Amino acid sequence: MNTKAYFGAFGGQFVPETAMFALEELEEAYDKISKTKEFQDELADLLKNYAGRPSPLYHATRLSEHYGHEIYLKREDLNHTGAHKINNALAQALLAKKMGKKKVIAETGAGQHGVATATAAALLGLECDVYMGETDAARQQLNAFRMKLLGANLVTISDGLKTLKEATTAAIQAWVNEIESVFYVIGSAVGPHPYPAMVRDFQRIIGDEAKAQATELGIKPDFVIACVGGGSNAIGIFTAFLDDESVNLIGVEAAGLGVDTPYHAATITKGKPGIIHGMKTIVLQNKYGMIDPVHSISAGLDYPGVGPQHAHLHDIARAKYAAVTDDECINALKLCSRLEGIIPAIESSHALAYLEKLCPNLKEKKTIIVNVSGRGDKDMNTVMNYQKGTIYG
Repeated sequence: MNTKAYFGAFGGQFVPETAMFALEELEEAYDKISKTKEFQDELADLLKNYAGRPSPLYHATRLSEHYGHEIYLKREDLNHTGAHKINNALAQALLAKKMGKKKVIAETGAGQHGVATATAAALLGLECDVYMGETDAARQQLNAFRMKLLGANLVTISDGLKTLKEATTAAIQAWVNEIESVFYVIGSAVGPHPYPAMVRDFQRIIGDEAKAQATELGIKPDFVIACVGGGSNAIGIFTAFLDDESVNLIGVEAAGLGVDTPYHAATITKGKPGIIHGMKTIVLQNKYGMIDPVHSISAGLDYPGVGPQHAHLHDIARAKYAAVTDDECINALKLCSRLEGIIPAIESSHALAYLEKLCPNLKEKKTIIVNVSGRGDKDMNTVMNYQKGTIYG
């Protein structure tokens, strides 16, 4: 067994034999190309001068006053394309180009990874297909249009719930069909090895920056909070703090209409070990091992699995995972908007919502970093429909 492929009991490569060639090719290229000074310098230049990094670590003074604790926001919403997704998309697209690939494909739920991949493909002169469920394409029309404007071919999927799981399945099938000429840009820290480790490494810039910025500000976080669907923004910020046990890491999942209903996507909270999309991880499934349908107001968290490293961190109790409902999420989005003039993505609002549960139970004033993984422009129709009571219609 390739021990690099696992995080404790989770990870691996549960794929057809036809996909192993591409995974071996990718692992070799990642090890040899992405670690070179040439690649690192080129990527650093793109992240700084194209994506706009570093993103600020912002002291949210009015949220701090509201909660009675020092709240800092890692502003990934200020990146080009509006989310953390651009970090990984630029890196993988650059790797694809160095490997001689002419075309990239991607899956997307909220559309941010699709937009980021389409953006990177346009910049680097690559063809791009993006797979998106019809349900998500309907509730994220702005991002669907942005992808097309950037030159990507948007492939909408009508199977199942028509959301992220089905888009991912379709993207994997398309990749296997064109495996020698196509590079699959996975958007989260999920999938078969080496994707979870590679995406983590390309996203760890979030945590490395946050840690350095906190030191520069003369602070040390007691808590680091991030939303978790597949988990790339969370593992990106968690990684820098994993070795410091004094920093509490909290991943926040989507409780949807409540974890005691069938309408949620709280994978770690309610799931159990299983196989999905080429990896062993924690999965929402029924007693027969069939994947359960999931629900969240957030297209980006609407996924029945989770990255295998998150499953491991939960298993060893290094990180805590909790869930907040759609209502709690929208309330947090409104609060942040009104107190700080920052409209966060619905995904990020799940992390902000956890402050309502955490802060009242803290006996001493604490320093808390919340990763604002994206901005809320894409979600305005969803929020408006939610307020009208039509979101579930």
